[in-house]
Amino acid sequence: MRFWDSSALVSLLVTDPHTAKLTALYREDPLVVAWWGTPVECVSALARMEREGKLDTYALNDTARRLAEMQSVWQEIQPVAMLRELAMRLLRVHALHAADSLQLAAAIIASKNRPSVLGFVCLDARLVAAARREGFNVLGG
Repeated sequence: MRFWDSSALVSLLVTDPHTAKLTALYREDPLVVAWWGTPVECVSALARMEREGKLDTYALNDTARRLAEMQSVWQEIQPVAMLRELAMRLLRVHALHAADSLQLAAAIIASKNRPSVLGFVCLDARLVAAARREGFNVLGG
């Protein structure tokens, strides 16, 4: 079981330079843990790709369908008060955007406050740095 950030999940869904490596990680351990807001972040990235002409509407719809299939079987960390408080603390400790602090807080909760026991799959440099400082074994980034 590994925590997957939205940046890494998007690379599973659309072909980019990271897709092969992340697909291998996913096949090795398909038990995904993700933050409640991850699907929204993924669709945001995919819609941006469509607006930029990198995905056509058919590909976007197919990718959104595959995301929904993945989401139906992953473990999702819900937006509870403890997560919000932890995310706010992480913003004071690390140079993160709000959504990234929520991702990292969700991963900490998923690890039961033992980050070294949970792999963290991520491609975002800032989030990778913060996750490493929190003690996660970061994969993909």
